[in-house]
Amino acid sequence: METKGKFIVIEGPDGAGKTTQAQKLCELFEQKRINYLYTREPGGTDVGNEIRKILLDFKGDINPITETILYSAARAQLIQEVIKPKLNAGVNVIADRYVFSSIVYQGLGLGVEENIVAEINKIATENLLPDYTFYLDLDIESSLGRITGKKDRIEQRGLEYFKKVKEGYISLSKKYPIITIDGNRSKEDVFKDIAGHMGLL
Repeated sequence: METKGKFIVIEGPDGAGKTTQAQKLCELFEQKRINYLYTREPGGTDVGNEIRKILLDFKGDINPITETILYSAARAQLIQEVIKPKLNAGVNVIADRYVFSSIVYQGLGLGVEENIVAEINKIATENLLPDYTFYLDLDIESSLGRITGKKDRIEQRGLEYFKKVKEGYISLSKKYPIITIDGNRSKEDVFKDIAGHMGLL
């Protein structure tokens, strides 16, 4: 029987370096000839990419509940179409964001009750939990300062919103098996921590 792949999630605020660390993990897997797939949220499927356009580029207001459901819909499609089949085939999946992003960004950031976000995502994910969840923690000013170019609809939200996001991640890390990584250091030092926790060094 084929060994199931590992589900690895990298979480954190915008500008935390999630994509950079995910890419470094992909490179390490390639060096070690470990099968993997990289994906991001929202997106990763044709349906998810269309939802991503609405969530990040829509010019009008989106109700917080609507936003929560849209993120969950993209996630449900990604899980059924990509993540579950790959994991079952023994492929490791590296994901840039997962459920904790919804709890923090839509729940604590926009005021949607955490139990509502959790229930919607329970349906969307069919209770699929990551084997590793890494939270990249760094100063809000530093993370926002790293965002360059045109900001999307989420990135345009103010400092107070991102303070709630940071507080939300810290709160979740005390309740769930989340590995907190100090993101205020060099990319190399951050990655050493991630790879070390996975026994890849």
